[in-house]
Amino acid sequence: MTLEEIRFGPVLLIPGDNSGRYPFCHSLYIEGKTRVIIDPASNREHLTEIKNGPGVDQVWLTHYHEDHFTHLDLFSDTELWMSDLDAPAMEEMEKLLYFYELDESDTHDLWVNYLVDFFNYAPRKVEGRFEEGDDVEIDLGGVVVKVIPTPGHTAGNVSFFLEDPGLLFIGDYDLQKFGPWYGDRYSSIEETIESVNKLREIPAKVWIPSHGKDIYDSDPGDLWDRYLSVIDTREAKLLDLLSEPRTMQEIVDARIVYKKSLEPKLFFDFGEWALIKKHLEGLIKSGAVKEEGDRFVRV
Repeated sequence: MTLEEIRFGPVLLIPGDNSGRYPFCHSLYIEGKTRVIIDPASNREHLTEIKNGPGVDQVWLTHYHEDHFTHLDLFSDTELWMSDLDAPAMEEMEKLLYFYELDESDTHDLWVNYLVDFFNYAPRKVEGRFEEGDDVEIDLGGVVVKVIPTPGHTAGNVSFFLEDPGLLFIGDYDLQKFGPWYGDRYSSIEETIESVNKLREIPAKVWIPSHGKDIYDSDPGDLWDRYLSVIDTREAKLLDLLSEPRTMQEIVDARIVYKKSLEPKLFFDFGEWALIKKHLEGLIKSGAVKEEGDRFVRV
């Protein structure tokens, strides 16, 4: 099914610009007695029309990443909800950079400017918090939404399931060929795998990711496996590269994650480092890799 604006009962899918590819994402608008926008980073004009038309009572974020809050500034007077674990990142710039592991980076100030100038970041009080733990149902007045903790992408990442009409918003576990992102300070490869497997067991009828040109009106099937297999592929390539000792910069320059050099180099070097770092930590812990000075090598 090609992605377009489409209604599923009380839910309106708002496609992100450029098929929701970064720096955009898809948004959902839920029309209960309480009206909710999820992840306002799709299309600024459309979000403005909804704000000025039927209206928005609450904004929900699946997590704190910049490509999910870009147009949050439109809703500065609207109650903001997100997970308790991720909320601090929206309340303080330095906490957001800490979660990204950029708080002590040489590029700290560049990232501050990037987040403010391109993503309209401004500290916001998070009035409503989804607590860590079991799934919680929220009644919006005629529309019940199940909030599903799906950590791994971020510590407090959540997904949303509406049993009627059977819609599952899988968010950034988006089944794209690039594979999962688990590069933040409190991200986890193991939890990513657990969360994806949790989502694939939910008896949905429609699966909506945050990014990409497709939604799924039948079980994604093998796409779940393809998505998770990227993790193993990255690790296998890393181990092969480490048949000889390599510095972190040499590993980054090998482009295991992005496959080629991309611009802006600042952004993609960080992404490469962040994901590879998680693999190295796991491999060192398991004894498959060791550090020799400033180099890493397969045991």
